[in-house]
Amino acid sequence: MEDVTERFSCSKLLVPKGEPIFVKATWFPTHFHLAVTDGITAWHCHPSEEEVKQRAAQWDLPVSEYLNLSERYLGLQQPGSVYALDDAGDGHKRLSWTFEKEGMTLLWRWKCLLSPDSKKSNVEILDFLMGSNINLSDKVVRENELFEKMKVEAEKCLTQSERIANERLEFESEIYAKAEE
Repeated sequence: MEDVTERFSCSKLLVPKGEPIFVKATWFPTHFHLAVTDGITAWHCHPSEEEVKQRAAQWDLPVSEYLNLSERYLGLQQPGSVYALDDAGDGHKRLSWTFEKEGMTLLWRWKCLLSPDSKKSNVEILDFLMGSNINLSDKVVRENELFEKMKVEAEKCLTQSERIANERLEFESEIYAKAEE
């Protein structure tokens, strides 16, 4: 059963001597699912909770920290990290990335199986990217509209404040003039 606290990420990762790859990930509290494409062919990686637990243990990390680090490096290309999608035989690929820990360069990698339907997998990745782009564009439009409304209200407040300040000056001038009489 899938956990309802899943998160999603999708990133464009640059690999040496090759075209960029796209990695869409679904992050769960105890495991993850990856869909990887080079734009033509797609692969997937769906390690079990036990596989992730074993991999985290190999690195002396709690599962949550292992997943957080993986999400950080696969959710957005990290400067200094080297990403690769290498042949693993039978049409499968090995997705890998490097990271620094305590002055050492470490390499993490997962075997990705050839997708049974690359076209469908590519469409799902593109659909996710387009949906995210539309949601982000809608959010920007809403925030711009809100900003414009706040700007109009701020201008009204400034005008009212200037009017009140001028009325106060006029009132004080009248009071001082009467006091001098």
